[in-house]
Amino acid sequence: MNILRKAYCRTFQFCFRVALPFLPYREPEILNGMPEIARMLKEQELNRVLIVTDKGISSLGLLDGLKAALKEQDIFYTVYDETVPNPTIANVEAARKRYLDYHCQAIIGFGGGSSMDCAKAAGARIVKPRQSVNQMKGLLKVMKKLPPLIAVPTTAGTGSETTLAAVVVDERTHHKYPINDFSLIPRYAVLDYHVTLGLPQSITATTGMDALTHAVEAYIGRSTTRHTRAMAVEAVQLIHTYLKRAYDDGQDVEARTNMLRAAYCAGIAFTQSYVGYVHGVAHSLGGEYGVPHGLANAVILPYFLEEYGESCAKRLGRLSRKCGIAGKKDSDILASQKFIDWVREMNDSMNIPRHIEGIRKADIPKMAKNAAKESNPLYPVPREMSAKELEKMYYVAGNIRT
Repeated sequence: MNILRKAYCRTFQFCFRVALPFLPYREPEILNGMPEIARMLKEQELNRVLIVTDKGISSLGLLDGLKAALKEQDIFYTVYDETVPNPTIANVEAARKRYLDYHCQAIIGFGGGSSMDCAKAAGARIVKPRQSVNQMKGLLKVMKKLPPLIAVPTTAGTGSETTLAAVVVDERTHHKYPINDFSLIPRYAVLDYHVTLGLPQSITATTGMDALTHAVEAYIGRSTTRHTRAMAVEAVQLIHTYLKRAYDDGQDVEARTNMLRAAYCAGIAFTQSYVGYVHGVAHSLGGEYGVPHGLANAVILPYFLEEYGESCAKRLGRLSRKCGIAGKKDSDILASQKFIDWVREMNDSMNIPRHIEGIRKADIPKMAKNAAKESNPLYPVPREMSAKELEKMYYVAGNIRT
């Protein structure tokens, strides 16, 4: 990246960091189960709700507990379950239409990050009917209070239940991008381990590594606070202890409970301190090829940590020592390398591949341009990279010869 562009990015990030204490960040109120959702809605006289989810969730019967709780409180509900793994503008518009058609008063995003992101974006469109989804792309383009939004994560990883981001795909252009606005932070987050029991191993693995990526990118970035560092450390410590347990035994209640907490902490950390190039590249792969976000993050993370090198060694080494991955007396370089090795060991132990298959050379310049546009200047990365420099990472991630 040229000197002037780098100076602009760092100046933007510095100003944003100075402004952090004055920005309206908030954390969702935590609810512990489906009956609490229904009671809260009843108390607030919210008697008609839209549930946004996907076919997998609805077909497995995971909504049964929520439906029963709502019926007990005489609350009407309607379900939109067409959300796809990388939610599209069409998903958002269909969910919005269903909300309006049934005169709903609140939205429940039930599922993984895709369902929660779809619910957020639909809420934004409901309150901004003259503004298209594409016009909301980027930072602070909504700036209006959404209908009451409740997030029920069924995976422990995306952290969408805590964040100000909704990520959507323009199905016409295959461009995947975030909408970032404080109004998108859910009012309530429901951390109920029951809905995560028996989650397939592959989803447990990739969503867990997604949470790890959130925590790591937040911690090694240049816009951290004492609170976000503490949240990131707690998340990594919990993932270090419980992710493999949750993977090995889908019915391990302690592991499932603590992984939900890990995802929540990681979400708090990156909501305020942001992520980095791993996410920028992962989003481009999801938009172009439909690569699941957690899988892309898991594969890409160790390659970027190596690419950052000394620019992140001090922070990554500290994180590695705090989480017991490296010894207390290990140098920053050694501790950071031990952390990278541990990430790869975790991926290998959970059958996550080392490379993303199907990346086409002809698509790389466009994807790198999209990743750079998303990341620069917003993401406070350890080392700034231009679109041209990011192209290399697609070759590495895809194991493609130049």
